[in-house]
Amino acid sequence: MIKETPFLAGLNIKTLGKKRRSMAQKMASKLACLNQKNLSQLSECFRGFIPQRLLEASGSKEHSRHRIFSKRNTFWAFFSQVIDADGGCMEVVRKMQSYASLKSLKLPASSTSAYCQARKKLQQSDLMDILKHSSKRLDSMPDRGFLKGRRVIVVDGTGVSMPDTTANQKEWPQQRHQKEGCGFPTARICACFSLATGGLLSFEVGNKKSAELPLFRKQWGTFKEGDVFLGDKGFCSYFDLAKLKDSGVDSVITLARRIPVSEVDAHEVFGKNDLLISWKKPVWQKRLAYTREQWESLPESLQLRQIHVEVTVPGFRTESFYIITTLTDPLAHTAEELADLYLQRWNVELFFRDIKTTMGMDILACKSPDMVHKEIIMHFIAYNSIRMLMYEAAEERGVDVSRLSFKGSLQALRQWEPHLNHAKISKRERFRILSALYDAIADNEVPYRPGRQEPRCIKRRPKSYQLLTAPRRLMKEIRHRSKYRANKP
Repeated sequence: MIKETPFLAGLNIKTLGKKRRSMAQKMASKLACLNQKNLSQLSECFRGFIPQRLLEASGSKEHSRHRIFSKRNTFWAFFSQVIDADGGCMEVVRKMQSYASLKSLKLPASSTSAYCQARKKLQQSDLMDILKHSSKRLDSMPDRGFLKGRRVIVVDGTGVSMPDTTANQKEWPQQRHQKEGCGFPTARICACFSLATGGLLSFEVGNKKSAELPLFRKQWGTFKEGDVFLGDKGFCSYFDLAKLKDSGVDSVITLARRIPVSEVDAHEVFGKNDLLISWKKPVWQKRLAYTREQWESLPESLQLRQIHVEVTVPGFRTESFYIITTLTDPLAHTAEELADLYLQRWNVELFFRDIKTTMGMDILACKSPDMVHKEIIMHFIAYNSIRMLMYEAAEERGVDVSRLSFKGSLQALRQWEPHLNHAKISKRERFRILSALYDAIADNEVPYRPGRQEPRCIKRRPKSYQLLTAPRRLMKEIRHRSKYRANKP
């Protein structure tokens, strides 16, 4: 018998209730909801390269609840931000809103507050674990055969600036000759790269008082027995050569702060401009960065090889230089081979150019030291990820990865990302899109242009604004500034 209400005739009371669901149905519904909230599909490009276990919701207070800005979504939103041409937080929020709209979810608010708070909750240790995992994956790729298959690690330093905040100035003070309020905090970065793949293996961050050598010494754990260290004259140090040699690591650097040894004083002459020499241990001084005990543990002399290289290729500013190396066997490694290896050292300058200029890490955007560190790490994670895409595309299409354009690969990833994030896309269609992405990356080869020379000059003239020579609150602008030169106070 059907029961009816006295006011709504014919309304069945039983239809107002919900049918009881089993526990399996509830779990399946919850899993579908969680999968639906994973808004970014960038992980499809880097499956196995970014450890997903580190992006799972933690049991602690931070990122413990499954919301739009979950730990996974926040990471990929941050990832998308550093590879985006705009690089702003509002751009990320708009992108998240479009993804939510495609999946019929509630749109996040237009304010960037929720995203910035979620990004702040990302643990720096988790980001470092992801970076180390990406470095190991890239390092496991077959190399290009430098020095008979030995791993060559090239090291160099660079600088980045950031917003002028009190916290940033305390951590990374500006230059002394700049007035207060007229400069920007500057951080010093020393990084180790794999010469074969271009992947970043490790890095250290310091301030203006941090030289490259102390930052480099913190990364000695990156090296393994049998590796080759490649660096410029800034790393020419008796202490470092001896310590690395004692660990089974050979070095190839350029001579600095010492007078070249002549053939008369050499132990043996291997050939023209190729000498076997020895360095005596200098006298220990208190201003050095190591203790007397560390200094006394070094050998009294080092047997090294000195190679004088004369540059005849047009386009180089340097006409000649000296290579100092612990690879003293001329039969195993010829002078021409070592000179060609040092020529490849220029690739580290290109690696930093890809990160700073192409990806926009030259001027950071975060206003606190903690977020600045996270922003740097995220740039390196994105850089390694793009390098991995380039390597996989080169392997599948049979091209040389060193000839692929990093900027072209980054542009391709930017344009392919919206298609990967489409709401209704099958696995087969996603695989086809990824295959097309690999084709686009592999087809963009950089032309081989030996001896190309570009002057380090700026053609476009700056606008005729005054330079900020006093704090902004005290600065007085000169009227009719167009009548004055831009660099005139």
